[in-house]
Amino acid sequence: RRIEMYRLKYLRESELLTQTQVANAIYCSQRAYSHYETGQRDIPTQTLIRLADFYNVSVDFILGRTENPKINR
Repeated sequence: RRIEMYRLKYLRESELLTQTQVANAIYCSQRAYSHYETGQRDIPTQTLIRLADFYNVSVDFILGRTENPKINR
């Protein structure tokens, strides 16, 4: 869960985005997104997929299962 929190914040900040901007893009509230980024809530599967699509990275990268952000298709 720690890696997931770090990855979300890293991805957001590397794009110079606010939590509100990301939340709007993935159709959730800023408060809910903040809870995902701080690890206070687990990320629902559909939201995790939206995040991966938004950042153009793999779900495995967000979850810390790989260091490779590329999507393997």
